[in-house]
Amino acid sequence: MESKGKRMIVTTTPTVEGYSVEGYLGIVSGEAVMGANMFKDMFAGIRDIVGGRSGAYEEELRRAKEIAIREMQGNARQLGANAVLGVDLDYETIGANGSMLMVSASGTAVRLV
Repeated sequence: MESKGKRMIVTTTPTVEGYSVEGYLGIVSGEAVMGANMFKDMFAGIRDIVGGRSGAYEEELRRAKEIAIREMQGNARQLGANAVLGVDLDYETIGANGSMLMVSASGTAVRLV
């Protein structure tokens, strides 16, 4: 169906309509840990005081999620998968002051036909 370099199906569902699972290849994951920039923290704090959304943090979350999913897909490709099913995304703050953001993506690597 798909070869290396082509789009991989990544879904939170356990199945993909129109496809059958030919083989389950194992659990795969990807992680991204992002440090919070001091200036972003400062401006996000100001934004929180006056109200509104923190675009800087939202962008960091998006970037971390994309990195974690890309890493998970790479691990799935190494197993010969063309899809990852049952994907779960987890977000955590880590570090002494919660100054780091960790996003992890995990799912089951499969070969669909």
